Amino acid sequence: MKFGKYLRSPLEIAAVFFAVLMVVLALIGPLIAPHDPYGVDFYNRFLPPSAEYFFGTDATGRDVFSRVLYGARLTLASALVVIVIVAVIGIIIGVVSALSGGILDDILMRFTDIWLAFPPLVLALGFAAAFGAGINAAILALVITWWPGYARLTRALIVETKDKDFIVAAKAMGVGKFRTIIFHLIPNSLDVLFVQLSLDVAAVILVISGLSFIGVGAQIPLAEWGAMIADGRSAMSRAWWVVLFPGLAILLTAVSFNLVGDILRRELDPALRTREF
Repeated sequence: MKFGKYLRSPLEIAAVFFAVLMVVLALIGPLIAPHDPYGVDFYNRFLPPSAEYFFGTDATGRDVFSRVLYGARLTLASALVVIVIVAVIGIIIGVVSALSGGILDDILMRFTDIWLAFPPLVLALGFAAAFGAGINAAILALVITWWPGYARLTRALIVETKDKDFIVAAKAMGVGKFRTIIFHLIPNSLDVLFVQLSLDVAAVILVISGLSFIGVGAQIPLAEWGAMIADGRSAMSRAWWVVLFPGLAILLTAVSFNLVGDILRRELDPALRTREF
């Protein structure tokens, strides 16, 4: 099986390449960074991009390229933590709701509906401000606000799957309820969930960067893309590179993960696959 057959345009190839590149940089970025991202050097303030400082330096002489590399690890790691936690919470609530039915199902879904009634970004902003500015506060705020979508989606998938022939056959063969849930129900619902996870990576990156930009997420001197833009916006007229490169990192990473999510949705969603034939 060739991976290339799933990519239908140069744009999709570029998106997959850049998404993989950002993951690799997040893993090895600190090892290849040419300078200390937190090293202050006031004699080298606002140096333009050069052979020594690829992306120039900021207001305190810190190397922007090294900070962007470190920011890749921090931003992607934060997004991964949020996605994993909200997926686990959402899957548990969705499975319990779908399989229990009755009053418990109604209570869980009404509670989920109430949470969904609030705009996620506004709710995350409120929680992040309440918890105190910082990257951990931003992560916790996103976890609190992001799980309802996964609970709703999981419940819908389980309700759709639980009466299918292979589940009925498993029950008829004496497979226990817990084993049926773990090895049959959830795995056969993971395609759609996996697509949603990949699409949400981009959204979480944007929100984390946005919270840092407005001052309730990561704080300078921490090397986080949104915080770097906020720190450099006052000097844009004289040092455009301080804002441009972390901004490009956010833009290209979000777009690439969105396109990867679209590719996965096209290949994994049975409805879309059927429509193509």
